[in-house]
Amino acid sequence: MNHPKPIRWKQRFQNFKRAYLRLKEAVDRYEQLSDLEKEGMIQRFEYTFELSWKTLKDYLESEGVEVRFPREVIKTAYQYELIDHGEVWMNMLESRNILSHTYNEKSFQEAVGKVVHSYFQEISSLYQEMERLYHEK
Repeated sequence: MNHPKPIRWKQRFQNFKRAYLRLKEAVDRYEQLSDLEKEGMIQRFEYTFELSWKTLKDYLESEGVEVRFPREVIKTAYQYELIDHGEVWMNMLESRNILSHTYNEKSFQEAVGKVVHSYFQEISSLYQEMERLYHEK
């Protein structure tokens, strides 16, 4: 009988994949986006980030590693070399927590820049690694 944890991470990965592809669509069109559409891109980042750390959590648990909270998941994923730049992931976590409360235009533009020029690259690397693991296991 199959163990439910390996199945759970694969199911979560499918949701992460859909979210990632939607975020990619927005990032690829970044230059043409209106401010309203950029706000939508920020929302896509928020839920893609949420699914990324939860996919990591489920994957680690399927490997017998118990982790609970986002910071713990990120640190452990870095130790297991599932992500390359732990400090960027910690910054993403902090940004995700702040973005919901950003009403200042300058802060908003800075957040958009981080998503496009830094965070998306890290999420893309994770997506590629998880895609590889998905087909390997």
